[in-house]
Amino acid sequence: MGEQRPEPGKKEPTGAEKPEAAESARTPKGVGGGRPLRVGEVLLREGLLSEEQLKRALAQQRASGRMLGEMLVDQGVISNAVLVRALAKVLNIRGCQLRHGLIDPALVKQIGEEEATRLKAIPMFKVHGVMTVAMAEPQSLPSIDRLKAITGCRIRPVLALEANILEYIKKYATGDVDVDEFLTSLAESDVEVVERESVDDGPTTDLDRMVAGSPIVNLVNVALLTAVREGASDIHVEPDKKGTRIRYRKDGVLRDLMKPPAGMHAAIVSRVKVIGKMDIAEKRLPQGGRVRIVAEGREIDLRVSSLPTLLGEKLVMRILDKQNLKVRMEDLGMRSEVLATFKSILERPHGLVLVTGPTGSGKTTTLYSALDLLRSPEVNIVTVEDPVEYQLDLVNQIQINDQIGLSFAAALRSILRQDPDIIMVGEIRDEETARVAVQAALTGHQVLATLHTNDAPGAVARLVDMGIEPYLLSPAIQGVVAQRLVRTVCPSCETKYHPSAETLADAGLNPSEYVGRPFRKGAGCQQCHDSGCQGRLGVYEVMEVTPQLRRMVHEGAAAHDLREAMRRTGAKTLREEGVLLALAGKTSLEEVLMVTHSDGDEGASSAVKAKVGPAAGPEMREAAA
Repeated sequence: MGEQRPEPGKKEPTGAEKPEAAESARTPKGVGGGRPLRVGEVLLREGLLSEEQLKRALAQQRASGRMLGEMLVDQGVISNAVLVRALAKVLNIRGCQLRHGLIDPALVKQIGEEEATRLKAIPMFKVHGVMTVAMAEPQSLPSIDRLKAITGCRIRPVLALEANILEYIKKYATGDVDVDEFLTSLAESDVEVVERESVDDGPTTDLDRMVAGSPIVNLVNVALLTAVREGASDIHVEPDKKGTRIRYRKDGVLRDLMKPPAGMHAAIVSRVKVIGKMDIAEKRLPQGGRVRIVAEGREIDLRVSSLPTLLGEKLVMRILDKQNLKVRMEDLGMRSEVLATFKSILERPHGLVLVTGPTGSGKTTTLYSALDLLRSPEVNIVTVEDPVEYQLDLVNQIQINDQIGLSFAAALRSILRQDPDIIMVGEIRDEETARVAVQAALTGHQVLATLHTNDAPGAVARLVDMGIEPYLLSPAIQGVVAQRLVRTVCPSCETKYHPSAETLADAGLNPSEYVGRPFRKGAGCQQCHDSGCQGRLGVYEVMEVTPQLRRMVHEGAAAHDLREAMRRTGAKTLREEGVLLALAGKTSLEEVLMVTHSDGDEGASSAVKAKVGPAAGPEMREAAA
């Protein structure tokens, strides 16, 4: 593992006489640029060991035959963590300090105690078919091949100390992991809760002491800080038969964070409820809460939701980090033509503008970017939201509270008496809210709102289904934006590939024309957690209501007829917009097909081919070539 034991009775060579370890290929070079560095030299260079200490340790090593790093740890000269870092630098591989939250017990059982001990390897977690395994000999190709054969996964080896690995193999194979040991293994994290209200005092129980103690607080802080650093949107705390599973959502995909042992779930839930100002005694009903924390030197809002399940309460914490909020419309990622159309819709003095899409598709961000464009000291902007996710200057924001009767419809009626110029409705959920919003749009106000529909033309049908008469809707509605978020190709592992003819056909592309043209996707690397994707980008379908479309709405035209009329104006569907992103190399074709729907996308081939033809920009033509 980057260190060699001296042969008994043989003098340890020094300097350039030392043999190069086979496993040290591709490692950082020494001063002369020849042989790879050794552990002692790394420690010396980083100031963690003096020359005198190194000479003394080498002399002791020759006498004892032990490995240098192991001996320095036993003597207290360096810590295990320092040794792992030094060995990782020697082997040019990532190192880790094992702790309970990083290890998935199910994966340990899959390999088995005997085989894991023989290989000196313990699996940590698995993401998208790639298993990260801590190994004492991460450069051993036979061991990696054996792990591949057992698990059926690609193996991503990381370095850990042999004694550390064997200790954890035994604990997880026998189930001998207790709560106190798990908590002790967690490092402290700098997360501060602000604006926290005190909880009513009551009888002190073991659970109360557990929640109040720093270990549980620290565990929750570790989860929060890790999720914030990863740029996650949500944290899930879920009970299962063996304990607790904590996951976070990044780029729309859930990933395992840690798996605390049995007996901790109630304490974790209670801690989150306390900081979220929720009732820790109520476990039978869903609850909601909100808390502001300071992490990474900035304030971050959390929206907390609890739900009773068969095995215990499940928690979800939505992370509202202003650093991730793209308020400027130019930062949304719209193509220039789409952006120009959206801005022209917003320039109309009054009317209804809708943003549609599923939960988590970025509708709120799009609305906030519209408000950022429209806000000024000369206009009165009022929003009604549930919840208020981000606070904006020059905007009066109202938080819905159904428990006291402050619904969307009730708030809207009150807003109309506040001399508003622009109104933003967080979501149109029912006929009453829809009717008030349409009436406001008809009486000289600009109304922005979200709606849950699959595409832009479907928003008209949804409002009619809610009970809005077409003769009222047609003069009110000005435009609809439908959107999705697609994961973008990781720049660190980007590679070219050729989609199958079936995939091309599903995307509306002529296989005979595009089958030989390369597209781009990520192969998977450390930066993207082997997912091949890094970040997300919006896909937008914008339907500007033209006089012809307005007549069709008034006549009660079906959604597919509106879609065809929208296409005739030059607008493109979500699927077509996504394919253009894939042709430009920003995402993969499979990602576009997964996120967008094909209903009504007949004819996409001609629309896309027209875009990548001679009239397209050089970047688009090059991507399609």
